[in-house]
Amino acid sequence: MMREMLQGKLHRATVTGCELEYPGSLTVDLDLIEMAGLLVHQKIQVLNINNGYRLETYLIPGERGKREIVVNGAAARHAYRGDRIIVCGFAFYTEAELVGLHPKVVALNERNEVVGHH
Repeated sequence: MMREMLQGKLHRATVTGCELEYPGSLTVDLDLIEMAGLLVHQKIQVLNINNGYRLETYLIPGERGKREIVVNGAAARHAYRGDRIIVCGFAFYTEAELVGLHPKVVALNERNEVVGHH
C-alpha cells in the first residue's frame, strides 16, 4: 500500500509578492525548496495563516538567495504581501519507507531567513 505523507514544509514563510497575471503556481527561492527536501514542479498545499485559506498548486523556482515567496495566478486573490503561510509538500511512500520517516521542516522568520531546520 502507498500512503501520501508530508515530505517537507516551509513553516511561517512570508509572502513577498502576488502576481495575478502570472499563469499560476508558487514561486519560491530555490535554496528554500531544496532545504525542505522538495522539488520544482512538485504539488504542494499552501496554508495561509492570516486568512485560513488553503490551496493546492505546484512549486516553481525563484532566484537563489532572494528569499522570495510569490503567490501567482488565481491564488494571488487569496494572499497579500506580508501574509504568513505554510508550504507543505507531500509524497507517496510504501509501508517500508514509512519506518523512521521524518519530514524536513524549515522554520522561517518574517524575512524568510531560516530560524530552525529539522
